[in-house]
Amino acid sequence: MAQIQTLKIGGMTCLHCTAKMTGILKTIPGVLNAKVNLLNEEAEVMLNAPVSTETFAKVIGDAGYKFNGIK
Repeated sequence: MAQIQTLKIGGMTCLHCTAKMTGILKTIPGVLNAKVNLLNEEAEVMLNAPVSTETFAKVIGDAGYKFNGIK
């Protein structure tokens, strides 16, 4: 059964950032889909397997953005 988590992401400034972050999140094993909202600085990810907080933090940080936790 799929689970949805909302991630808080800082540092996104434009639609290119949201598109980049969406693509990057979709590459994480266990992530089925991702929707990134620039105004809310959030990403809603649909999971079909558990993903650790550390994994999200590393992937988001490596992309140049700030992981601000899970909402």
